[in-house]
Formats: sequence, C-alpha cells, structure tokens
Amino acid sequence: MSPHSNTTVVLVHGAFAENSSWNGVIERLAQDGVRAVAASNPLRSVASDGEYVADVVRGVDGPVVLVGHSYGGFVTTQAASAVSNVEALVYVGAFAPDTGESTAQLTGLYPGSTLGESVTGTPLTSGETDLTIRPELFHRQFCADVDDATATLMGLTQRAISDRALNEALAAPTPGWRSIPSWFVYGSADKNIPEAALAFFAERAGSRGTTRVEDASHAVAVSQPEVVARTILAAIAR
Repeated sequence: MSPHSNTTVVLVHGAFAENSSWNGVIERLAQDGVRAVAASNPLRSVASDGEYVADVVRGVDGPVVLVGHSYGGFVTTQAASAVSNVEALVYVGAFAPDTGESTAQLTGLYPGSTLGESVTGTPLTSGETDLTIRPELFHRQFCADVDDATATLMGLTQRAISDRALNEALAAPTPGWRSIPSWFVYGSADKNIPEAALAFFAERAGSRGTTRVEDASHAVAVSQPEVVARTILAAIAR
C-alpha cells in the first residue's frame, strides 16, 4: 500500500473527451494503492464547471491531487482556488490559465493548433453552440497515436463543449497554480494546444516537474497512461 494512500486523485477530462479517457491512468494508480476518481466535467462554462468540480473535491475525505486534461485545466485551476484540501495540481496536455484568460485566447497564443478547422457546431435553444470534432478528423486531430478502433470509439463518445466555456475567462481572483505545487505532462505532437503554449504554461506556473512525451498526441493520458500516472505519483510523493 502506498504511503500516501490517504490521498485521492480527482481526474477532470476536457473537451471532446469523457471519463473513460482516464481508465488506463486509474488502473496504474491502483497498482500503487492510490485511489482515483474521474469527475464528469459538465463542459458548460468555466465558472459553473469549476463550481461543480470544487463540490466533488469538497466531498473527498482527505487530501486531493487534482488533475486536469485540456480545458479541464481551466476547471481545476478555478476549482482549486475555492477549496482547501487540494495539495497538488497536475496538468495533462492542459491549459494552466491566469485570471482573465480564456481557452480561445490561449489556443491562439502560439501557432500550431488545427482545432478550429476540425470542429463542427450544433446550435442550442439557449443561443449557445455545442462544439465537437468532426468524426472523420477526430483520429488525426485528437489522438493520432492510438489505434484505429480506439480512436473511432473516442470520436463517437466525445463530449461536446459549449462555445461559452471556450470563450469565458478564468474568474478566480488567484489561479490555483500560484499557491499550489503543480506538475505538467504533455505530448510534443499535440494538435489541439501547441507544444510551445504547453511549455509556457509549465514555466509560468513554476512547474515542480515537467515531462514532454515525444510524438504523443493531445490524448496523452490514453496513449501514455504509464507516463501520466508516474507524473501524478510524483505529485503525491512531493
């Protein structure tokens, strides 16, 4: 049993993904005696998604390592500023925003993202638009380093994100990474968030440990669960 067995890892997926994207990571953490749970990110707005995940964290008895993928980094950054039991943050191919920054803004911070040309929209009666990656482009755009069958399932089960969430700025007065130790892991072949942006987030946050996975896609937790699990274990062992 891990000496840190009282720590719970809360995993937060991002846009165009869902809870099963963490399956491999959860399995590997369990081998080390670490309990992990995946929170269902609503993908509606930064503020409301952050509030929901904060409630999930408040419901955990004991310390939490909060892990976010992609847009989930916005949500974990927001949530961590509102709770007292998050002891470490892990960003997995994820945004680590500062107050006032939005996903749309940070995606264009450096050249290289091909996400904008890959998404399609579904108008909602609320006036907002739900965005998904077009099925025929999903494998290449999101998870080029997984097999065809896995990519097909991921594309068919992807969760839509509201355009409001992508354009809403982080409202937390102080982002979680300014006061909470953080770790970063990302792929060099990420087509959603440019590698240069991911490296910038890690440096700005004063990352305690940054792992760059050569040729890994945006879905690095699916294609490289061992590497992601090791990064989380490093955060627990801090």
